Amino acid sequence: MSWRPQYRSSKFRNVYGKVANREHCFDGIPITKNVHDNHFCAVNARFLAIVTESSGGGSFLVIPLEQTGRIEPNYPKVCGHQGNVLDIKWNPFIDNIIASCSEDTSVRIWEIPEGGLKRSMTEALLELHGHSRRVGLVEWHPTTNNILFSAGYDYKVLIWNLDVGEPVKMIDCHSDVILCMSFNTDGSLLATTCKDKKLRVIEPRSGRVLQEASCKNHRVNRVVFLGNMKRLLTTGVSRWNTRQIALWDQEDLSMPLIEEEIDGLSGLLFPFYDADTHMLYLAGKGDGNIRYYEISTEKPYLSYLMEFRSPAPQKGLGVMPKHGLDVSACEVFRFYKLVTLKGLIEPISMIVPRRSDSYQEDIYPMTPGTEPALTPDEWLGGINRAHPISLHILLLELPSHLASRQAEADSVHPSSVRTCPLPFLDPVLMSLKEGYKKSSKMVFKAPIKEKKSVVVNGIDLLENVPPRTENEVRSISY
Repeated sequence: MSWRPQYRSSKFRNVYGKVANREHCFDGIPITKNVHDNHFCAVNARFLAIVTESSGGGSFLVIPLEQTGRIEPNYPKVCGHQGNVLDIKWNPFIDNIIASCSEDTSVRIWEIPEGGLKRSMTEALLELHGHSRRVGLVEWHPTTNNILFSAGYDYKVLIWNLDVGEPVKMIDCHSDVILCMSFNTDGSLLATTCKDKKLRVIEPRSGRVLQEASCKNHRVNRVVFLGNMKRLLTTGVSRWNTRQIALWDQEDLSMPLIEEEIDGLSGLLFPFYDADTHMLYLAGKGDGNIRYYEISTEKPYLSYLMEFRSPAPQKGLGVMPKHGLDVSACEVFRFYKLVTLKGLIEPISMIVPRRSDSYQEDIYPMTPGTEPALTPDEWLGGINRAHPISLHILLLELPSHLASRQAEADSVHPSSVRTCPLPFLDPVLMSLKEGYKKSSKMVFKAPIKEKKSVVVNGIDLLENVPPRTENEVRSISY
């Protein structure tokens, strides 16, 4: 059998990384020196947020994207937390709403004024108390408005309904600190990695663990769902202490489909997946390089494309949402790289080289937009993905016999409506050709909250009162 070299035809084979000019970077930023394994950075189409080094509590900067160049030392901050800020995430549907979590055990929701901050902000729109120890991760639900997930060092994941400002579910299946959370496309599944060396796929509304892998040979750190492929990708460390990635079937975690060693460096590997181009980016903490691959549903599953190289090490990376990219430059991904030693935030654009200036429809398919597909009550009621208006139409068009059977079932057991096999639509998508500059018209309204106990799953989450001062925070043994 003659040897034949394998050539792959791919439109992304020549994707390259382009660093922004110095005048388009953000300079003079006191980036936090916290060693917590997070990005400390969040970006959307309007603002860049960075966790900063500060004394007497935690703070982060929020800078309009057009305000590049050197940032003044006295630039206003968001500084309401009493402990270090560990994670920040922008609301995917409302551009000026950001969530933060901290060592002070709280999660807070902030509303950034139009045009950015003119003075430092200390009062949050909403304070969420429910964790008994510091909170390391926050994630917004990808298709539902005002549903927020938080993971604390109390080994619990809380699901918050921000319409009422209360936790509505507690996921209590982890035996150690949760390292990472990732949603599938419609938000019906949650994957987590944990310090107990286990990878879990969880149904978040019930808290039930659907799949679990004990990763002894591949110690998992980070996990990401690969769009609609029904695959998971994890980064971790092999038994020989080399950095490694593994690909899993989300419905069978007994063995990884493939394992591939990357290198012998020690920094954490952050995975980023672009479902529109099926490209995977791997960036190491403390490295200057970003490797990228193309993922397919057939063997060999993972195809190496190229590597972006830089001498400056990265502490973390923010990622621009799709609707904030420059489609005229054939930009398919954009990182915001934190260079701690220089106090610099450096945009890196991943570009597909094309000669034509026209819109390239083959590299910009319809993508999840800035409109939520569901309200919190609909998602909590068991619906996945369907747009509220579309759902109403579908209910009207149901055959009469199915409707009558459903009515009978409801009279026997009201919760049976959750398992009704309705044909649902995809999440609300948008085209980047015409709609990518449109801003969301949604507005966040904070609920009026009274001081009371918070009982979830029969447990009072506020039984241990969160610390209010820095001294109280320091007195807690983590």
